[in-house]
Amino acid sequence: MVGARSMFKANFSASLSVPRSADAPAAATTPGLAGLPRWDLSDLYAGPDAPELATDLDQAEADAQAFSNAWQGRLASLPGAELAQAIAEYQRIDEVLGRAGSYAQLLFAANTSDSGVARFAQSINERLTTISTHLLFFTLEINRIDDAVLAAQMSDAALAHWAPFLRDLRVFRPYQLSDEVEAVLHEKSVTGAAAWNRLFDETMAGLRVRVGGEPVTLGNALDTMSSPDRKQRATAASAIGDELSRNVKLFSLITNTLAKDKAIMDGLRHYPRPTSARNCANMVEDEVVDALVQAVTEAYPRLSHRYYALKAKWLGLDKLEYWDRNAPLTTQDEPLIPWAEATKQVLGAYEGFDPRMGDVAKQFFDHAWIDAPPVPGKASGAFAHPTVPSVHPYLLLNYRGRTRDVMTLAHELGHGVHQVLAGRQGYLMSSTPLTLAETASVFGEMLTFRALLDAQTDPARRRLMLAAKVEDMLNTVVRQIAFYRFETLVHEERRKGELLPARIGEIWRQTQAESLGPAFNFTPDYDVYWTYVPHFIHSPFYVYAYAFGDCLVNALYGVFRSGHPGFQDKYLDMLKAGGTLRHRELLAPFGLDAADPGFWQKGLDVIAGFIDELERV
Repeated sequence: MVGARSMFKANFSASLSVPRSADAPAAATTPGLAGLPRWDLSDLYAGPDAPELATDLDQAEADAQAFSNAWQGRLASLPGAELAQAIAEYQRIDEVLGRAGSYAQLLFAANTSDSGVARFAQSINERLTTISTHLLFFTLEINRIDDAVLAAQMSDAALAHWAPFLRDLRVFRPYQLSDEVEAVLHEKSVTGAAAWNRLFDETMAGLRVRVGGEPVTLGNALDTMSSPDRKQRATAASAIGDELSRNVKLFSLITNTLAKDKAIMDGLRHYPRPTSARNCANMVEDEVVDALVQAVTEAYPRLSHRYYALKAKWLGLDKLEYWDRNAPLTTQDEPLIPWAEATKQVLGAYEGFDPRMGDVAKQFFDHAWIDAPPVPGKASGAFAHPTVPSVHPYLLLNYRGRTRDVMTLAHELGHGVHQVLAGRQGYLMSSTPLTLAETASVFGEMLTFRALLDAQTDPARRRLMLAAKVEDMLNTVVRQIAFYRFETLVHEERRKGELLPARIGEIWRQTQAESLGPAFNFTPDYDVYWTYVPHFIHSPFYVYAYAFGDCLVNALYGVFRSGHPGFQDKYLDMLKAGGTLRHRELLAPFGLDAADPGFWQKGLDVIAGFIDELERV
């Protein structure tokens, strides 16, 4: 999962990472996994008490006030060159705030259960909100410039450089409120959605599930549901359900509050439907997302329904329980893959595609840019945080030595490479919308998988690898669209009144049963499993971007495999473009168009093709 651009541009407590200098918990002691890398955040700041951090914030506050005094109320009357100068100064100040915000966010992600770190992170968030209030006028005032006036200003080459920034900013023009209302909403954000996000994060970090008589973190308990021992999976699933049920009222309150908050905001801004704000942020049309969702839901029978029927047969079961979804297809424990071997496999795949991409990827291993061990108090899952272009990205993993963890490393490294290459566009134009943010990550994962599959000569092992890949793709495409359907129904129904926990559970079971198909049996304890998905809290409707990215990359990878001339150069140019180009412009050199109804079928056909191969085995 890709991280947020910066603290004050996104909910502060969205899952992100922490440094060696921050007294992070000791690394995991699993045999063969000793010495997993911890990151060092000192490239951002030496510590929470670093004088440079205080100096940067004080100077940024003074600069933001001076910026407001110098430019507010003048933007429409400026020559193009002067408006360009103002944007450059805005970017410089913004990046300082982004650097401080990134540091606090990363620190918190590795220490979510540390009250001192949480307090520090919250204080930084509040300080950034205060400082950025002085800058709030700038984008609002730009959006009030008449189209004809801005067109005349854009005739200056200096301002034309900022055309992508202005283009993306003015997408929100129809939904912009008065300066006074925007300022109030901005200042109250730290006690609104961000506070509920923090409550969710800290509650999740504090949950302990009793598995095998021992209290373990929710992440470790969920990991047990991938055990080859069916009794262990069932025991873990029941224990997780019990713990989530004990907290379901709180999670329902958080969900209802945030959904209502979003409905109020959408109403004020006149967004036509709950998903419209996310689609605007993703720079993608509602109709394109609708086409993706329709294509995937219509493909449920030939994808997930068909695959899980096969899986039930392989496991010798008439029906799969929900906790069998991630069951391995062999009762033997998967051989542990040491970190050094994982590094070799992933870097080999990247270098094999193009040495230039391999050189960028290698930097993450040569420097302390990765935090790998699964330790108590650390954010679950994985992500890449771009921080700011003047520094470098960081990766957070929870590496346990399985093939799936190697694929996760390949995935997050793709994000990191993308972020490094796009950084040359500058802070305001380097980040991509979510729909394109998964491009390099999924492509890097596919490169690694293909390299490992091509090297595998054992037919049984190849089948296991193919099945694992299909499951990952179903999780990325089918499961994420099912998540999106769940969110859509919850947000639409919330507009009519508060939803009880039982009703949210009904919607959850309905959407998941539709996606997974008749091979599964769903029991009532599964109805609370929606509670642990952080995307529903931090980034409503984020999830379809995974399906968008996976289908896009499947189509793109097909072009690569077909021997498209100059593919590597075009691909690297795509990554270097950052947020300066939209999806149509980025895909055009490869002969692809996401607005074409047949485009999504190209991506889904790749998954279906893998299932076809499995049926023949």
